Amino acid sequence: MFLIFTFRAPWPFKWAREAPPPAWRPAPPARDPQPPLFPVRAPPPPAVCTPYSCARTSGVPAMSAEREVAEAATVVAAAEAGAREDASLQPPEAEAAGDAPPPAVSEGAAAASPPPLRSLVLTGFGGYDKVKLQSRPAAPPAPGAGHVTLRVRACGLNFADLMARQGLYDRLPPLPVTPGMEGAGVVIAVGEGVNDRKVGDRVMVLIQSGMWQEEVTVSSAQTFLMPEAMTFEEAAALLVNYITAYMILFDFGNLRPGQSVLVHMAAGGVGIAALQLCRTVENVTVFGTASASKHEVLKENGVTHPIDYHSTDYVDEIRKISPKGVDIVMDPLGGSDTAKGYSLLKPMGKVIIYGMANLLTGPKRNLMALARTWWNQFNVTALQLLPSNRAVCGYHLGYLNGETELVSGVVARLLALYNQGHIKPHIDSVWPFEKVVDAMRQMQEKKNVGKVLLVPGPEKEN
Repeated sequence: MFLIFTFRAPWPFKWAREAPPPAWRPAPPARDPQPPLFPVRAPPPPAVCTPYSCARTSGVPAMSAEREVAEAATVVAAAEAGAREDASLQPPEAEAAGDAPPPAVSEGAAAASPPPLRSLVLTGFGGYDKVKLQSRPAAPPAPGAGHVTLRVRACGLNFADLMARQGLYDRLPPLPVTPGMEGAGVVIAVGEGVNDRKVGDRVMVLIQSGMWQEEVTVSSAQTFLMPEAMTFEEAAALLVNYITAYMILFDFGNLRPGQSVLVHMAAGGVGIAALQLCRTVENVTVFGTASASKHEVLKENGVTHPIDYHSTDYVDEIRKISPKGVDIVMDPLGGSDTAKGYSLLKPMGKVIIYGMANLLTGPKRNLMALARTWWNQFNVTALQLLPSNRAVCGYHLGYLNGETELVSGVVARLLALYNQGHIKPHIDSVWPFEKVVDAMRQMQEKKNVGKVLLVPGPEKEN
């Protein structure tokens, strides 16, 4: 037998779960509205595109220096006007909650904003795909004390950048990092204490890394004023190659009239620079190694005896022409080629090692090439040097970044030679940031004759 009990809650419990009817809870009397806990501020006016915030150069260097000067003045005027307009667009410090909303702005003006700043970033070590084009939000330039900010117009591509991509360059900051040791552009802002640079100056820059971007802030001591007749392309092609060639030939090599020089990779950026600098000294004999297809260009730039290293042994060819050898060997190769260069030196001759190009055999790091270059690396003792009457020197521009006075003196002499018409950077090709892979391939496959450049703007016909 089962007993079923039911329980009905009395009305107070039932109403605890259900809202009471209106008759039991009359509406409260009307009261004045309470002010909000936090005061409401009227929204600031929508962002309006200003001349500064929307101004960006195309990145394509002009065909003449006069036009570049005019463009630089336009950029500076836009930046100054933008600064004044930005100040006028700041919202008031306080507004009443009941103020009328600001007038409507057209849809196009509201949507406009400063374009993002693009840069090339090395994200890892390996092939061409490790360098990626990235963007960051634009902001008004604010250089620190002793620094300047410039809009980049052209950047140089160097062999050190190829080695850095494969993890073979020891002066590279930790990843991710923007590569690029040199470039040129227009100063758009100066920091406190900078008295030798002003907004609108056209400058070229030499830094450890970071030039492959549209806008960069650097120490003013790392900038050099461009001559009036120099284009941004020429400025971006000058510093690394010509400083290297000059210091090797004259500071280490002590090049004098009547001497002879062996220039390896003579069609590259440093090679062309060395050929032009050798012509500033009387009666210098130049042996230059390069592919046969580049020999005509080498002759035009001062090579006395071009040698195709693909089909002949350059040591034998030089011995046929000059049995005693040469006075200076510029060695960017390393490995077994250093020993060959040393064997070619005349008494009191010098071999100057400034690179290890033999380490690069393809887009990615090759362990066999590393091992072979290391195994064949040239070694000599002091006891061997004494009777040989020869010198072995090492040069690395990256380790001179603190020698401001030394490097500035070399740049001053190079600019004097440029103004006198004795040297002129030879541009091989100009590539937009979007085609950085093609630019690196052009150099790594040794197709270039002269300097390879990168620009932030659209592609230029090469």
